Amino acid sequence: MSRVLLKPAWVLASEEGDHYEPRLFRLLAAIHAAGKLTDAAEATGMSYRHAWDLLRIWGEQFGSPLVTMARGRGARLTPLGEKLLWAEQRTEASLFPQLENIASELNVEIRKARQPAAPVIRVHASHGYAVEKLPALMREHGNGDVELKYMASSEALASLYRGQCDLASFHVPLGDEGPRMWARYARYLKPRQQRVVRMVLRTQGLMVARGNPRGIRALADLARSDVTFVNRQPESGTRALLDGMLAREHIEPAAIRGYGSAEFTHAAVAAFVASGMADVAIGVEPAARQFKLEFIPLLRERYMLLAQKRTLESPGVAELVGLLRGDAFARMMQRVPGYELDAPGSVVTLESLQQHGT
Repeated sequence: MSRVLLKPAWVLASEEGDHYEPRLFRLLAAIHAAGKLTDAAEATGMSYRHAWDLLRIWGEQFGSPLVTMARGRGARLTPLGEKLLWAEQRTEASLFPQLENIASELNVEIRKARQPAAPVIRVHASHGYAVEKLPALMREHGNGDVELKYMASSEALASLYRGQCDLASFHVPLGDEGPRMWARYARYLKPRQQRVVRMVLRTQGLMVARGNPRGIRALADLARSDVTFVNRQPESGTRALLDGMLAREHIEPAAIRGYGSAEFTHAAVAAFVASGMADVAIGVEPAARQFKLEFIPLLRERYMLLAQKRTLESPGVAELVGLLRGDAFARMMQRVPGYELDAPGSVVTLESLQQHGT
């Protein structure tokens, strides 16, 4: 079945009202990656002539070329071309949660119209590269649908507490930082009524530009006067994780340039670093690789799902949990850097994780 996808689209309009082809951004990204216009045109499905005309038209509109070409050196984006590319990527990364939430609702309604009896599993989740696989996993291998909504970990757990979702995701670091994060979530945890569904382990770390021009090596470097940081939103688990690490190392948040900023996904902060608007961010490794950043690991954490015991017995949720234990989910995660399977689909008590460490 076809799915609804929502993506931001850029349209350039001249003063005369002319509109030009929005495939420019795919072409700029391909030139940035390949370094040759011929390869970039092929990668985007354009003829060389069409690609060249597209760059010429947009360059004339902006009054400055977007690409420079030199014999023996291929094609390179000009500073303006780079700014346009990063602006588009930042926009897409920043709007991703809202657009995905709307698209998920639309897809569920379409599925209901086609298959009224199909179960719908409501998942409220902290952004991650494992939980985003769940709709496809259920759609391709199950008999129901997953309505996935992105929000901060504490907000997702609050939704489960209020009965507004079937599964809520959250993440807790391994080691010394774990107890503090469990305490942060405690108000929403009901050990007798709830169970944890294990999923994956992942690595959080510092994301910096290629070549690490600022020489950033550790958390203490965030407080340097020549470093600009981009942060996650206040209620996110990653923001809470950062606050705990800063407190442990006696680093004042006020000493960090950019601490008060707020982006909603790992990809969004990675895009800021890639664009040069920030020198460093904290996030997961796939986001760094997506934007060709260097990644400095800080710690590992468990990313998991929480559910009411009775909910785990419902047909849709039981089927999804079973799919997590199968080969299809394992194959989906094989090429996700910084992630590893953590007995996915295993149902355990909250006490077992808290008492024996995460």
